[in-house]
Parts: sequence; C-alpha cells; structure tokens
Amino acid sequence: MLRLLLINCFLLIALAGIGNTVLVKNWEELAIANKKALPGDIIVLQNGEWNNGTLSLNCNGTKEQPITFKAQTPGKVVITGKSKLLLGGNYIIIDGLNFNNGYAGKDAIIKFSIDKDQIATNCRVTNTVINDFNNPRRLEENYWVAFYGKNNRVDHCSFFNKKNIGVLMAVILEDDRSRENFHSIDHNYFGFRLPLASNGGEMIRVGVSEHCEFNSNTQIADNFFEHCDGETEIISIKSCRNVIRNNLFAECQGAVVLRHGNYNTVQNNVFIGNNKEGTGGVRIINKGQWVVNNLFYKCRGKDFRSPLSIMNGVPNSPANRYVTVTDAVVANNSFFECSSIGFCEGSDNERSQVPDNVQFLNNIFLNSKDSIVYRTSDDIGGIHFAGNLVSNNVNQQLISGFSKTSLFTQKAGTISIPDGSKSAINSISDSMQSASLTRLGTALSSTAGFIDVKRMSQIIATAYSGCGAKWNMSKAVEPKKKQVKADCKTTNDIIQQLINNSGADLLINLTGQAYHFSAPLLISSDLVITSSQKSSIRFSTPAAFTGFLLQISAGKTLSLRNINLDLAAANITTFISTDTSGSSNHSNFSMRNCHIENLNGNFLTAAKSSVSDSIIINNCTFKNGDGVLFSFTTETDNRGYYNVEKLKITNNTISNYNGPILAMLRSGNDESTMGPQLVFSKNKINNCNTGQDGALINLAGTQYSVIEKNTFSNCNPGKIVLQYEDIVRAAHFYRQNKITGSGKNKLNKFVLDENNITQ
Repeated sequence: MLRLLLINCFLLIALAGIGNTVLVKNWEELAIANKKALPGDIIVLQNGEWNNGTLSLNCNGTKEQPITFKAQTPGKVVITGKSKLLLGGNYIIIDGLNFNNGYAGKDAIIKFSIDKDQIATNCRVTNTVINDFNNPRRLEENYWVAFYGKNNRVDHCSFFNKKNIGVLMAVILEDDRSRENFHSIDHNYFGFRLPLASNGGEMIRVGVSEHCEFNSNTQIADNFFEHCDGETEIISIKSCRNVIRNNLFAECQGAVVLRHGNYNTVQNNVFIGNNKEGTGGVRIINKGQWVVNNLFYKCRGKDFRSPLSIMNGVPNSPANRYVTVTDAVVANNSFFECSSIGFCEGSDNERSQVPDNVQFLNNIFLNSKDSIVYRTSDDIGGIHFAGNLVSNNVNQQLISGFSKTSLFTQKAGTISIPDGSKSAINSISDSMQSASLTRLGTALSSTAGFIDVKRMSQIIATAYSGCGAKWNMSKAVEPKKKQVKADCKTTNDIIQQLINNSGADLLINLTGQAYHFSAPLLISSDLVITSSQKSSIRFSTPAAFTGFLLQISAGKTLSLRNINLDLAAANITTFISTDTSGSSNHSNFSMRNCHIENLNGNFLTAAKSSVSDSIIINNCTFKNGDGVLFSFTTETDNRGYYNVEKLKITNNTISNYNGPILAMLRSGNDESTMGPQLVFSKNKINNCNTGQDGALINLAGTQYSVIEKNTFSNCNPGKIVLQYEDIVRAAHFYRQNKITGSGKNKLNKFVLDENNITQ
C-alpha cells in the first residue's frame, strides 16, 4: 500500500511538471496563448501563411520548464508581409519559423525586446530561417536580429540574402540590463550577402562605438559564414571580452574586425578564401586582443582585408576612433598560400601611433606564389617576433623572429594545411603560458601554426552538416525561369512581349527599321535585345518626351547585343537609367558589339540609391554624342554610397563626343567597401571634348581602377583628360596609355603611373 502511494505521488509530481500543448491558428489566438502561458506550456502555430502581424511574447517560463512557441511543422509556418517577432519575457523558446516574402520596416525582424521596459532574458530562437526578408528600399536600414537583455541564444538558424542596409545581427549594449550579457550565437548559417555598395553590410556587430568600453561577453561559435561580401567587416566587434571561436568563413570578402573594445579572442577559426578577391581574416585594433590557432587558407585580401592586419592607432584617440594596438597576442596561426599580412596597417598622418607590446609568436607561412608574406607600413619595434616559420621559396629578406625552413602539408578534411610539427620552438614564455591557461583554458603550442587536424576537420564538418535550420540545410536556389525568344517589328511588339513574359528570360530580336516610343520602356524581365540587321535602327520619341528611354528594373538584367542604333530623333535626358525606386534589389547591364550614334543626352545614368553588381561595355562604338556617356554621380550624401560594384569598359571606340566620357562619385571618407571598381582598357577615344572645365574622365572616390592601353587623340585640349579625386586610400593603376594632342592628367598619390606616352 505504501509503495502504491509513493508511486502515485511520483506520478502526480511528474504530471505537474508537464505543461499544456495549445494549437493556435492566427495572431489573435497567439496573443491570448501568450497571456495564459505557464511554465512548460507548448504553443503550436498552425501551418500556413501568417501575414502582417507581430509575435509579441512576454510570458515567463523557468530554466527547467521554458515556454515553447513552435511551428506545427518546422518551416511550414511562413511569416510574410510586414511582420516581426518581439521577445520580452524569460525562458521562451521559438522553434521552426520561416520568415519569407516580407519585411519589418525600421524595426528588427527578431528583437529580444518589446519596449524599453520589457527585454528578454534566457530566451532562445532556434531552427528558424530568414530569407530575403528585406525592406523594399535599399537605404531603409534595419537589423534582422537585435539582441537585448542577457543570456539569450540564436542557434541552428539560417540567414540568406540580406540586401538592404543594416547589420544582419546586432548585439545592443544600451544599459546595464544588456551588458555582461553572455549571449550565444552558435551553429548558424550566414550566407550570400552581396556587396552593399556602402557601409552597414556587416553580418554581426557586437556593440557600437558609444558603448565600446563595456563588456559584452558574447560568444560567436561554430557558425558557417559563406559568401558574406557586404562590406569589409564580416563580424564587427565594438565591445569587450567577446569570443569568436570554431567558425568557418568560406569565400567571404571581408574580415573579423576587432574595431573597438578590448580583450577579445579570435580562436580556432578557419578562413577559406580559395583565391577569391578580397577574402580576408582578422584586423586588430585596441588593447589585449588575442588571435590564436586560426587557419587562413588561400585568402587574397589586401590592406584592411588582409589575412591579418595589425593597425596603427590615433594618438590620444577617443574610444570610437582608432585606439592603439597594445598587449596583443598573435600566435600559432597558419597561413597557406595567402596574400601578405600587414603590420602598422593604415599608417597615415592621423593613424601615426604604432603598435606596442605585441607578441607575434609561432605562426607559420607556407607560400609558393608570393614574394613576400608580410608588409610593414611603419615602425614595428613594438612587436616582438619569435618562432615564426616561412617556407624556403619565399624571397623576402626576413626580420629576426622569422626563419625559413622546409615546410610540408597535411590534410584537414578536403584542404591542405602547413605542418610545423617537425619544428619544435621554445618561444612561449612561462608567463605567456600562464596567461593562456587563464584566458583560453589551454596552453599555447610550442609548435608553429594551427596543426590540430582533428579540430580543424571538425570545424569544417560542423559547418557543412551542423549549422543552420535542420529543415532547410540546403542553400536557397533561384527557381528556373521560362526562356522566351521573340521577333519584334514594332514598338508595340516589344511592349507586349515585356507584359506577357514578366519574370521570364526574354530575348527580343529587332526586325524593324524604326521604333517610336511615346513612353519610357520599363525592363521588368531579364532581357536581351539584339538584331541580325547590319543597317541602323532608329529609335525616336515625341518632341516633348523627357527623362529616360529604357529603365532597368531593380533585380533585373539588361543586355544589348549586335545592335546598330541611331538616336538622333530620340529626345531624351538619358538613354538607359537604372531603377529610380531605391529598391534593395541589384541590377546588371551589359553591352557587346553595338554601335550608338547621334545621342543627345547621357547614354547610361545610375539613379540615386540604385546599385548594380556589374556593368560591362565591350567592343562597342559611340559616335557623335552630346552628354555624359556613363554617369555615376547621384550619390552626393557624403556617406560612401555608390551605384555600381564593378564597371568594365573595354575595347570600345568613342569619337566626336561632346561631354564627359565617364564620371564616378563615391563621396565621404568611409573605408569599408571594395568598390566601386573600374577597368577602362584598350579603348580608342578620338576628338572628344567636355565643352567645359571638367575632366573627360573623372574618378572621385573610386576605390580601385585600372586604366591601361587606351589611346586618347585630340581630347580635351588645354583641359583635363583624366582626374583622380580621393579622400581615403585607393588603388589606381594607370599604364601603357597613349595621349596625343590632348589635355593633361591630374593624378594623385594613390596612382601608380607607368609606361605612358604623352605627345
């Protein structure tokens, strides 16, 4: 009898610990369930589309019995429209949601706060996806995830295709309730962020400059970052005592940047560049930063995106500028076929204070393609070098603390890594080992490089099989579009094809001799316009017509192929304009084997707030024009915005043109982007004149340019042919050009001028 009583008591206790399971079908039922929720309850959101609503949850579970809000089937609860998730309670779990085909406005999509009085603690978002949930306008800023409170976690989630400005995931340290927070960001997938063409394209930011001296203690571990190219900072650390550990960065154009704050740790990460342009590693600023046991594999970034860069500081710098690097440790890192690292990076009149008390120990450099493995931009007397190994074939004359040796490789998963196990080096002092045991929980290896193959293989395996939402482990794939080819003899034929095939891959073959446009033509499909005719095709408009003739809608691609156009009767401001709506979607334009003559107006104008990934002009002829041929000057806000990431103008002939050939503007002193990038090569420019004091080609703030093998004949005599204007550091290559009977060039200190001919 006593035994039966005890069993019944245990059953009652166990049952008391089991919460209710409630199915909710809409926003109203969800709000009611939140109010009634008790520890241990499970609220199940019914499968389907949840449109235009806010999941505002402020219930309170316990550590032993959290309150769970979960999708009926993971991924089948699709949050759409203007929607968001706000958490302001304690011990809440969100599981299995799918944010798609919507946006959140100025607020974050997921926010660990409801208002200033209700912030989340001990809450978790897991197994959730946010895909292309972008504000419609590119420069309308918001976060996707905003951390407040303490001990919150985002794990096993996937984040795809953030296109509008704003950090994807931000840790906020506004007051004591959100400092010393110990948040965890782990086992997530971050993927496919295109270059933003401005600052504000980070994947994760921990703190802001105003709060950079506060401890955050955020853990960023075991995540997979793939093709995160938004700007120079993939992870931006602006607070103290954070840990970035065991993450994989695959072909990301940027770096982990210890921008502000002290005593941060970057440990056991793998950076795989695969020789992609701009792939970096870690940039070090401030006090007490440790960068240990990381692999940098075929990373080819330069300057701020270098595989590793130790910055110069600003004397007596405010916390939000560039505090001098002091008391740093860079140890046991491996660099395999990487571009050179940088010491005293960014040295200039302002950033003039060199690093001090930096320990650079037991790092290994295997390189068979570069002549140098490190660059120095200032005095490196404050950096102590010891035990660093470099492969024999590197030609660089090394300073003390580096030595050349025969280096071998070993396999870690599918990649090869340098093996320094045969070179025992006693360069770690007892005090350094004591500090390592306290800070890392483990001693530093006396062997050069990051040679823990088992750990490295596990980091890579976890990234590919253990990161992201379990129900959506594959990458987002664009649906295959219908392909349509059509002959168009009249303007109406063109219009009907665009209307009937919106969203398709459309090829229009012009078979007529003349096309009259009474209204602008909006390119709402990925469109190729071509013609098999050799004679000129005339485009015309009414006399009162103004503005653009063709506009490339955001997210679309326009290509012109093998067309001979006479635009004498086209009364237009610009022939082609990019999208004027300010959309967050990117466009592309290309042009090949075309002949354009008698244009009165600009040929291509990039509209304000628009962005193109690439614009390519190849093997074309422009004759007898009046206006700016290629205009990229609408971003005048001094914030580092620009309109095209890569512009390539090659093998063209431009003659008898009255107006600038090319005008580019990236205003302001921001240093966070790679673009705009320009290649202007093998062009023949004849008898062209601006008709004013401006330059024929003006590059203001262009970050990278190659102008080579062009000929300028009788261009802008007595004035300026080519002018560079740069506020921040840029890289310009001007070589093998021939200038005859033309004006002068106005170069600056960022231009490498070589092998040019002026007559």
